[in-house]
Amino acid sequence: MAVRESIAPPAVLAGPRPAGHRLFAAVLVLAAALRALVMLGYDTATVYWYDSFTYLDTAVHLRPQGAFHPAGYPAFLWLFRPFQSVELVAGVQHALGLGVGVLIYVLLRRRSLPGWGATLAALPPLFDPSLVRVEHAILSDTQMIFLVMAALLALMWREEVSVRAAAVAGLLLALAGLTRTTAVPLVGLAALFLLLRRTPWRPVVALVLAGVVPLLGYAGWYAHHHGRFALSGSDGVALWARTMTFADCSIVRPPPEEARLCPNGTVVDAASEYVWAPGSSLNLLPGDRFSHNDLARSFALRTIAAQPLDYLREVAANTALAFTWEPVPHPDRLRPTSTFPRGAWTVPADQPLVAKVRAEYDRDIRGMRSVEPYASVLAAYPYPWFLHGTLFGVLLLVGGVGAIGRRRAAALPWAFAVFLLVAPVAVLDFDHRYVLPAIPVACVAAALGAYRPRRAR
Repeated sequence: MAVRESIAPPAVLAGPRPAGHRLFAAVLVLAAALRALVMLGYDTATVYWYDSFTYLDTAVHLRPQGAFHPAGYPAFLWLFRPFQSVELVAGVQHALGLGVGVLIYVLLRRRSLPGWGATLAALPPLFDPSLVRVEHAILSDTQMIFLVMAALLALMWREEVSVRAAAVAGLLLALAGLTRTTAVPLVGLAALFLLLRRTPWRPVVALVLAGVVPLLGYAGWYAHHHGRFALSGSDGVALWARTMTFADCSIVRPPPEEARLCPNGTVVDAASEYVWAPGSSLNLLPGDRFSHNDLARSFALRTIAAQPLDYLREVAANTALAFTWEPVPHPDRLRPTSTFPRGAWTVPADQPLVAKVRAEYDRDIRGMRSVEPYASVLAAYPYPWFLHGTLFGVLLLVGGVGAIGRRRAAALPWAFAVFLLVAPVAVLDFDHRYVLPAIPVACVAAALGAYRPRRAR
């Protein structure tokens, strides 16, 4: 007879046992102190050219952007526009980062893990310098991570998923997809998980409807502005860039129109660089690069179909960069750091979009600089040993092994973690920043995989 997992009763969270949460409360205070130190150690939020400025510009005008970014994160930024402060946005994102740690702890305690075990699993998201730094930046990562973790909590709150919980999870995953489009397939992955668990049809339908309807609505809004039913205008360009590291047109034999996108001898050191390289075949075509999105997609799909093993080899090789002990530069012009740097960082002075965003969102937007003595304290912050890439691979391995057999509670977070890790590489390229959303769910999967649940009697 199959043995079902014993799920902790609500009293684990709601009962009169505050002493059981003291360890996590102490850790949370330390994590909050770290974030307060970051707010003091840098004189403003981090703004990147050109991602941060396109997010802020879209927030002001609140319409779907025609290239890479959907409007989910700009909608979040729009809420704070009256305050005209990117520093406030950073502060709220630091609170969301703490919230991710709380969601991990609550979920694992709900699944009967002891306080020390749930606290241990929350340590990487709470103390990883890369995650804390991205919270301090005008970037969409923190919002997506929070939404995915909240959806996971809704799906795993009870052994049997209710219609309401499924609908909440579907909506949260839709919002995550409208924040970063790589999260869109998580709706289907969650629905597949429910089907494999033989969940009644009502929760499955609720999840799918709550997840798909907002995406369809946004695609209709996008079509109204750009004449194409889609979530973004860059999926084809991104996938074309992915193929440029291996495409061989003597094998692909594309039709004449697509043949203009074949490799032309321009060589860069990362797939994503082909999007911006002036000499790449896409950028030699007349008009804006994103105006050729459909053509680029057609070429990319044809190339992947003709060279599937080459495509898989490139994806596997780039994904493996996530597991090196020290971060590897990719591309070479980017030097990843695993600590809190000191110095000053400028924004382009000759870009009209910078002046436009300053005038419309925050007049005080400027380059960031570190502030003493707080920056020296941050610079001395040791990179925790458990955050190295090789040990991230161990977390995935433990979660994967734990997802097999009777500890199947690890299956869904493990599947989410693997997808969030591989999907950006499969559709564009590896980036250390793109690894970050996989870390919190990988921690949940590893904790559930390593923990041996009590058996029901």
